[in-house]
Amino acid sequence: MKKFTKDNINILKQIMLSRRDIRGNKFIKKRIDNDILDEILSAANCAPSVGFSQPWKFVIVKNKEKRDEIYQEFVKENEKAKKIFKNKKIYSKLKLEGIKESYLNLAVFYEKPKKEILGQTSQKKMGEYSVVCAIQNLWLMARAYNIGLGWVSILNPKKVKKILGIKKEYKLVGYLTLGYVDEFLDKPELETIGWEKKKSLKDIKII
Repeated sequence: MKKFTKDNINILKQIMLSRRDIRGNKFIKKRIDNDILDEILSAANCAPSVGFSQPWKFVIVKNKEKRDEIYQEFVKENEKAKKIFKNKKIYSKLKLEGIKESYLNLAVFYEKPKKEILGQTSQKKMGEYSVVCAIQNLWLMARAYNIGLGWVSILNPKKVKKILGIKKEYKLVGYLTLGYVDEFLDKPELETIGWEKKKSLKDIKII
């Protein structure tokens, strides 16, 4: 088994610290080569999964018409969200997706099991959490290639599935936008504008 050096550790740390949730106003028109996309998806496929179930499935969405339909669903859901938050003025100024601007969209699904899964008998959500691990792997590898990724959560999963023609045995976990960007911000945008503060180690320890 390979042992890693301090330099390796520092590089990994820099990649994690430099990861950002990218919005549409940052994407540029530049093609992602297929071999790089395969590397990014391979990173997702290396993720840990409960019972070695590997329950993730990916749908690459490049079709303009389907992306336009999904964008319209975002607009509907975003109008609902605007009414929830107190600071409506700041919220309305935020660019919260890059569905049409990114090079491609990536829908990430959880394949519901047809049999009992080792380690998932008590906590049924563990399969979906495994898919989230795959997304994190994918996100970090994309950043290592200087490719931006945005996670669009303001969407109705059932509507997305209908637009993409996905069968009922799959559950949408993440809808991602990928593409090269003009810059990666030094800090997360929501931290910069004061929407939330960065938590310290002290803040995240229960005891």
